[in-house]
Amino acid sequence: MSLPFAPFNQPAPSLGNQYDEDRVLRSILKRMLPPDALREMEPGLRALGELGGGELYQMQLADRLNEPKLTHFDPWGNRIDQIEVSPLWKRAERLAAEHGIVATAYERKHGALSRVHQFALAYLFTPSTDIYSCPLAMTDGAAHTLAASGNHAIMDRALPHLTSRDPRTFWTSGQWMTESTGGSDVGQTETIAKQDADGTWRLYGRKWFTSATTSQMTLTLGRPEGNGPGGHGLALFYLETRDGNGALQNIEIGRLKDKLGTRKVPTAELFLHGTPATPVNGTTSGIRNIAPMLNITRTWNAVCSVAGMRRGLALARDFAKKRVAFGAPLAEKPLHIETLADLQIEFEAAMPFVFRVVALLGKLETGEITESEQKLLRLLTPLVKLTTAKQGVRVASEVLECFGGAGYVEDTGLPVLLRDAQVLPIWEGTTNVLSLDTLRAISRDGGLGELLGEIKGIAQSTKDTELRAIAEACAARVEKTSAWLMERAGTNAMELESQARRVALTFGETYELALLVEHADWALRVEGDARPRSAARRFHVRGTDHLRPVFEAAETRALANDA
Repeated sequence: MSLPFAPFNQPAPSLGNQYDEDRVLRSILKRMLPPDALREMEPGLRALGELGGGELYQMQLADRLNEPKLTHFDPWGNRIDQIEVSPLWKRAERLAAEHGIVATAYERKHGALSRVHQFALAYLFTPSTDIYSCPLAMTDGAAHTLAASGNHAIMDRALPHLTSRDPRTFWTSGQWMTESTGGSDVGQTETIAKQDADGTWRLYGRKWFTSATTSQMTLTLGRPEGNGPGGHGLALFYLETRDGNGALQNIEIGRLKDKLGTRKVPTAELFLHGTPATPVNGTTSGIRNIAPMLNITRTWNAVCSVAGMRRGLALARDFAKKRVAFGAPLAEKPLHIETLADLQIEFEAAMPFVFRVVALLGKLETGEITESEQKLLRLLTPLVKLTTAKQGVRVASEVLECFGGAGYVEDTGLPVLLRDAQVLPIWEGTTNVLSLDTLRAISRDGGLGELLGEIKGIAQSTKDTELRAIAEACAARVEKTSAWLMERAGTNAMELESQARRVALTFGETYELALLVEHADWALRVEGDARPRSAARRFHVRGTDHLRPVFEAAETRALANDA
């Protein structure tokens, strides 16, 4: 039926080149990289920025309803357990290889700064590729772990594939650790490793949650027969998922997981029925041996957090210019402007933090890192993951609200921003697990002194008076929180553990603010840009202190248990 008038249709938000339009990324790279290196990198960054805002984003919208499909049997009754991924994922796999999103870090064309280059590429690539960053993160983690293992037979076999730029030879890797006995507590792993008479190791067990199950290889944990309980009794194993004929190697895919978000990622429950595998580095200490992989994937998690925040903000800002309400575009409404500014500072504070960790990782891999920096990196890795993950969820939630009802309608492509962001605090260690990891890093490695020293150094070198005062306040905050920790260390372990999350978030956000101050001071002097300074001022007023009065344990327990 025709209407007597032409109905209004709201123009959809759109994206331009996501490198050219990203002031924060370009500014950080300008500060961190030598001019010649940046000039050499920029064509590739700009090409990915164009893909991310153009072809890949449009394909992502068109591909919205396509999800992985598992076929257990072929038409003749043969068990095949074949997973078909979405068209966008197939395109992403090829592009990831061609653009060297893993390879760049291992080619080390720019030495330690190759990690900065690689993660800038990953940051631009991930928002429009439906979490293809998941297999890339695990591939990077596997390559890093194998390269450090000293197992030359596995290295020679796998590394050329994991770091290939040729889509025909490029492999991705899985990371099969989670079992139903425990996710974070992998010491409870039930998978058993048995050795045949010919020396072949075989794995028997159930892996409850395996992401990117279509990968050609994986690293996983198993307990060799006769080993004791706990993490020390586990071994790290390398296995290839399919044989030379393309058949799964005694692996049965029970089902694909029906998840809240990351629905394009083929996450499966697997049964291992004597799957051939090879120990990577001995037959004990598997958790310690897989730790390098977790450090890489946690860094990827942080990069994906800032990439997701940036994508949501880009769409919300474009929509604000197009959406007219109460006589003017939202971009002219004071309250909406205030909301977007508050979201921007979360992203703008997180970016220097993420790329500081990335730069330290690069120095670690090239052997240029100092002992002090190594202690700092050990502390910063859990901090950057837990801090940015929480910010990513908050920003995604507010971004949807910026669109009103359209933010709640699936075919706009907007709700996925929040659903996919919610995985960030869960994957690779929940906030609570990483908070406890932070406390362990502080007690074992002493990285807190390095963190405080760096913040004090930022305060001393900052030229702008107001920014220097903010950095000094950051140093005071770390000192106060450190004193709180020291008062309880060794005397009140239960209270210390109960407040670990507040302590970790305080350290994470305070360090984040100090790094924003450092960048803002540089941006004022070199670029004449006052926006980072404004972000630092607002983030300082927003506050980074999460410590609260500690209530009686019995009172807290009564509330928690509703008893």
